[in-house]
Amino acid sequence: MKQMICSICSYVYDEAKGIPEANIPAGSKWEDLPSDWKCPWCGAGKEAFSEKQNEESKEDVVKFHVDKELSVIEMSVICSNLAQGCEKQYLYEEAKLFSKLADFFKSKVEPIKEGNASKLLELINKDLEDYYPYANKVASENSDRGALRALTWSEKVTRMLQSLLNRYVKEGEKMLENTNVYVCTVCGFIYVEDDAPLLCPVCKVPNWKFEKMERKN
Repeated sequence: MKQMICSICSYVYDEAKGIPEANIPAGSKWEDLPSDWKCPWCGAGKEAFSEKQNEESKEDVVKFHVDKELSVIEMSVICSNLAQGCEKQYLYEEAKLFSKLADFFKSKVEPIKEGNASKLLELINKDLEDYYPYANKVASENSDRGALRALTWSEKVTRMLQSLLNRYVKEGEKMLENTNVYVCTVCGFIYVEDDAPLLCPVCKVPNWKFEKMERKN
């Protein structure tokens, strides 16, 4: 019998064991779980799981030409991230300045005229299929542990976004009815349930680090 591992929080569904506490008896095959079944730890859908292998296969990674001028939205995101990093290091003056830069670049962003969940999903799939493998390869070759850690967290968060967008494409606004949306302020993990998890499935901070997203009228 096989084991299926969540690409976001590393939860393992073992067919031999099942999940008795969730009324899934031992011996229940992965294919027989309901299509709307979600990971008990992070809430990701079945599409976020893959079969656990003894050894990870090493695939060729596409090299990208990245020498280009950053867009204003990219500059805003980078400065916002640097502001949060400075705050974690108690560099409050630097954090304030980076926040001002982030707001400045954000004010220059042109609104997107045509956008939808399907288009956003295409971009996320491109990140996961091409850009993350290349970034991980470069970080590994240079033994950059900080970059590898940041990539690990951000890739898990991106995979959760992928799972949520796949659900949204199928279910539409119904997906967000009678539930809440929480965001981890440390790693950006998004959780769609009534209550925030006790611990973030990605970075393991307690749930008081989560912010509840308010609905817009």
